[in-house]
Amino acid sequence: MKIGVAERRIFAYLTPYLWPHFIGALVCMVLYSATSGAVPYIVKGLFERFQAGDIEGLNMQPLFIIGVFGLRGIVNYGQSYLSEWVGQRIVLDLRADLDRKVLSMPLSYFDRAQTGNILSRITTDVLLVRQALTDGGAAIVRDATTLLVLTAVAFYLDPVLAALFSIIFPVVVLPLQKLSRKMRRLSRRGLDTLGGLSVLVQETIQGARVVKAFGMERYEDERFRSENERVLRLHLRAAKIKSFTGPMMEFTSACGIAGVVWYGSASLMGGERTTSGMAAFFTALMLLYDPFKKIVKANNTIQAGMGAASRVFDILDAESEPSGRPGAATIDGFHDKIEIEHVSFAYGTENVLSDVSLEVRCGEVVALVGASGGGKSTLADLIPRFYEADSGSIRIDGIDVKDIELSSLRSLIAVVTQQTFLFNDTVRNNIGYGEINRSDEDIVEAAKAANAHDFIVQLPDGYDTKIGEMGVQLSGGERQRLAIARALLKDAPILILDEATSALDSKSEQLVQAALGRLMEGRTALVIAHRLSTVRNADKIAVVDDGRIVELGTHEKLFQSGKLYRRFYDMQFDDEHTIAREQSA
Repeated sequence: MKIGVAERRIFAYLTPYLWPHFIGALVCMVLYSATSGAVPYIVKGLFERFQAGDIEGLNMQPLFIIGVFGLRGIVNYGQSYLSEWVGQRIVLDLRADLDRKVLSMPLSYFDRAQTGNILSRITTDVLLVRQALTDGGAAIVRDATTLLVLTAVAFYLDPVLAALFSIIFPVVVLPLQKLSRKMRRLSRRGLDTLGGLSVLVQETIQGARVVKAFGMERYEDERFRSENERVLRLHLRAAKIKSFTGPMMEFTSACGIAGVVWYGSASLMGGERTTSGMAAFFTALMLLYDPFKKIVKANNTIQAGMGAASRVFDILDAESEPSGRPGAATIDGFHDKIEIEHVSFAYGTENVLSDVSLEVRCGEVVALVGASGGGKSTLADLIPRFYEADSGSIRIDGIDVKDIELSSLRSLIAVVTQQTFLFNDTVRNNIGYGEINRSDEDIVEAAKAANAHDFIVQLPDGYDTKIGEMGVQLSGGERQRLAIARALLKDAPILILDEATSALDSKSEQLVQAALGRLMEGRTALVIAHRLSTVRNADKIAVVDDGRIVELGTHEKLFQSGKLYRRFYDMQFDDEHTIAREQSA
């Protein structure tokens, strides 16, 4: 069978473990297979000694049988354990490569990819690849060797009968190749559908509150049922192929055996063959059937694994986040200004920013305001190169960010967003994330500065309390203050605050605003806000509308201009007064 690109790439993961483990497994397989050839001779010897009345010889046969099958047991254990050892190492390496690759992906990849689909490739698909390499590959080696040994024995015992039986091989192999290609395609499609099922489950779990709030349990159940049935249909189509190959092989084998029995029996009656010779040959023939059947089964395992391998390599071949141009610089501080010049950016065909220019001097607080979807967050994301600008340039202290080594660039920047992400870990580790060598005293000081220490010490285990997935055990304000403590501990000179106080109640907002005030002291800050009252004291306010900066100045200047900023401000002022009157009524 022709070896494709996917097979060669997968075999590369086997190379580091060829010696001694995989070679040892192969040796054990060959020895196990070779001893299969001794079984017909055991049968032949028993018949001959029984017919000759050789009591002494018959008494020696049990020892020979124990020796042969004892050796088979030892080498079978060796090949089984060593194959498993190699297989688990390959799983380890594949998952490590996938994890490193996922961590290296640009954010644009995750905008398109589905989390459940990625997870299914790292878990399910990798196991199928491992089964193809070790279980399937080992079975092919072991059973092909057994097949060759027994075929050689059969030809040695009776060339004519062996040749007659061999006619069945091309009858099986040719259709098997066609079925194998179809099996691989179905395996790939089945895994894609299973990945979609994983996405549905993940969304249902993460959105459980929304599902229950809108009474959509039945709708989600129907979505799951529909996708689950698609998985079932694809698996059943694959099962048809796997189920067909066995009977096909058995029927053709039966035809071959029938021909041998018919011809062999006639020649036995005619005195051309002996009973012991026929018994030995038929023993070899019966033993041939098992490895032949296992090879067909192993081929199905390999095709399923190769279908999974193509999905794994889809991730490994995806373009990684560029770390910087050749010879990228390493910088250790921010001293002058950030210059954004004629920058444009689009998500696919959707234009988001058009010819944007802005200057942020060291120590300034610059606010970006405007309607949702105007491009404020995207503009901020271009500075740490979460996305790459399509045109124009962004420079820090005169150096284009594309000419700065990526880790060096991001070490200068701390980010606090509305959608605070916290890990299912302790409070201490969440605050110290990215600064793992900082002392407990530093972590506590950062928590105090972020107005978080008081609620932390009231948690069941204080700083060692695990806060659940996405920090679910904390309130929104508490999560936000932990994020601010994390940014404080990083002590980066450039700060990006993206709607950091939105969706908080008044008390939480006061605590967060006080923490943000400490965070911004002595730092250069780019603040994205809907609430204009929070940015009145900014050094500059840029009004972003439809991907362009349409106004730029201080609060007083923009307020007096009576343009878009003034209209935003008046609308918010009226809304806040309306809410206040309703609350006091």
